[in-house]
Amino acid sequence: MLLATDLDGTFLGGAPARKTDLYHLINRYEAFQLVFVSGRGLDTILPLFNDPLMPQPDFIICDVGATVVNGRSLQPVEPIQSLIEERWPGKEKVAALLGEVRELLPQEVPQQRRCSYFYNEHTDIDDLRYRVEQLNCDLILSAGKFADVLPKGINKGYSLRSLAKQYRFAVENILVAGDTFNDLALFRAGYKGVVVGNAEPGLMEATAHLPGIYHAREEGAGGILEAMRHFDLFNHHVI
Repeated sequence: MLLATDLDGTFLGGAPARKTDLYHLINRYEAFQLVFVSGRGLDTILPLFNDPLMPQPDFIICDVGATVVNGRSLQPVEPIQSLIEERWPGKEKVAALLGEVRELLPQEVPQQRRCSYFYNEHTDIDDLRYRVEQLNCDLILSAGKFADVLPKGINKGYSLRSLAKQYRFAVENILVAGDTFNDLALFRAGYKGVVVGNAEPGLMEATAHLPGIYHAREEGAGGILEAMRHFDLFNHHVI
């Protein structure tokens, strides 16, 4: 099977014992394919591999879908990466136009082909949406405080579908997992999915009627294992 999973709150979340169970399972079976799908920048993902138990992903989709690299070589996956690059107007242009939005603060995090901000109840969201449209970009709001500006049509779901098509992953063997609203595109990509326990309420509501989406009771890694049993994606006796 192939697990395409968000990191914070999902693959990195949950009870330590359940994380250990999931990571051992992935490390034990060569047929298990893994894709990290994260809002983090690549530079903040790499330190995770200092943990010897952390599984090595086959691919990494980061920057909320704007960066796609091979998980072993860390080289861009082409032509997917170049096609994303063509849609990006550039950080300088985005920053110049959005710098005038009231109560919108840049996130000081490593990022490529996207610009990330903090917003609050005083932020002029209508003005923000208008300016993002002028840039021919997409806006993703999540957790009531994060705003990501991405190339038009680019998100976690787009990049995963592009990978699945390019490498001919078997659709019926793909499981996606997430916990915040910026994972919604993953759940709309047409694969089996698990919204892990303690997920953002907005994501719970938005996925309530999507076909093939399981809402787990357990948080993080435990929720992923719960969904694997639910969908019968792995032999029950090893989960």
